[in-house]
Amino acid sequence: MRFVIALLLATPAFAAHSGVPKIRTGPELSDIALFVLAALGVWFVRRALRARFTKRDTPKD
Repeated sequence: MRFVIALLLATPAFAAHSGVPKIRTGPELSDIALFVLAALGVWFVRRALRARFTKRDTPKD
């Protein structure tokens, strides 16, 4: 049973490459989407941290 589960989990890795290299002419759509999501994540975290630290008007001491 464990072998079947391991085989099912590894199946996408076996099917990911046909063995023939593809000539890259530019960035793929997935590369662009990953960059956009990373940029949005950085923007969101910076905005949240900026809002969090601007709310601290009085010191805790």
